[in-house]
Amino acid sequence: MAVPLLDLNRQNGALHPALMAACERVLRSGHFIQGTEVESFETDCAHFLGVKHAIAVSSGTDAILVALMALNLGPGDEVICPAFTFFATAGCIARVGATPVFADVEPHTFNLDAVDVARRITPRTKALIPVHLFGQTADMGALLALAHAHKLAVIEDAAQALGARHGTRFAGTLGDCGTYSFFPSKNLGGFGDGGLVATNRDDLAERIRLLRTHGAKPKYYHAVIGGNFRLDALQCALLRVKLPHLPAYCAARQTHADTYHQALGALPGVVTGAGLQPSTGTRLILPVVAAQRTPIWNQFTLRVPGAGRRDALRQHLAAAGIGTEIYYPLPLHRQQCFAHLPAVTLPVSEQLATEVLSIPIFPELSSAEVQDVSANLKSFIRR
Repeated sequence: MAVPLLDLNRQNGALHPALMAACERVLRSGHFIQGTEVESFETDCAHFLGVKHAIAVSSGTDAILVALMALNLGPGDEVICPAFTFFATAGCIARVGATPVFADVEPHTFNLDAVDVARRITPRTKALIPVHLFGQTADMGALLALAHAHKLAVIEDAAQALGARHGTRFAGTLGDCGTYSFFPSKNLGGFGDGGLVATNRDDLAERIRLLRTHGAKPKYYHAVIGGNFRLDALQCALLRVKLPHLPAYCAARQTHADTYHQALGALPGVVTGAGLQPSTGTRLILPVVAAQRTPIWNQFTLRVPGAGRRDALRQHLAAAGIGTEIYYPLPLHRQQCFAHLPAVTLPVSEQLATEVLSIPIFPELSSAEVQDVSANLKSFIRR
């Protein structure tokens, strides 16, 4: 059967009456920028995350950007981030005039490697941006210890991890601030771009709120240069409809992940988590859940070792009508726009880019669809 990588209409269609009512409420109010809808959504998010401040912004990218601006990071500063992640993390560092310093990631979690980070800290290093990739938190214990020892700010890029936990704490609530995305494909997906910054620091929250409205306070009086980083009232009203369903969405993704692990984990040649060089005969590597982590499975990302085998699997699944995606085919330190930076070799990021393949995991998948994806994976492994 055909199984899409993602089908937004299944989730949004189930909420159609409530979503339309939210639209109608905003239309009748005539208030589309800031106001009670935005404030209510921010309050809901702060309560969900257990933080003092949640500030809605225009996108997940702008959430990172305004956080960097609020911390006064700029020319002459270095900010360490992973090379294996979405472009926005490093792109925002460059946009404020700071220098992205790329570190490698752990082969079993895909997240920032604290040992490699330690090697790259210099007197110019001012911050770390760990990314909680695919919905599982990075090793925040080790990274926060490094940050404390070197007096570094920590911005958690939790774009893919709203609802994930590190121990008892939510992703994005352990550092100085956390940034989130409401891009439609995220676990809490909006209806366009949207983002959020969460923090327990009063000073950062005040500065972020100032920066998101061109640095104006009061209106038309500008103490600093900010930007237009506001999230509109309609998006906030729609996201408020979906936020109470986030735990159920994440639980459904967990069920699908458990099914994949159970269906495939015992097959010869299949392992769960692996180092950079898996043992001979390994044909498929399932994603691992690290100790003290509760992932939300924004993506279920396989590793397919062996030259050309990832692409062969993708073709095999496509022939069966199963959607897949490669997150990410080229690590950031190899991107053309960063060619002016000092050359660096990051073997894990470079190898993962040739091996990773994400398969359907969205909440509304039927059990039959998950079993069909599993069956097609089995047929590839056994051939």
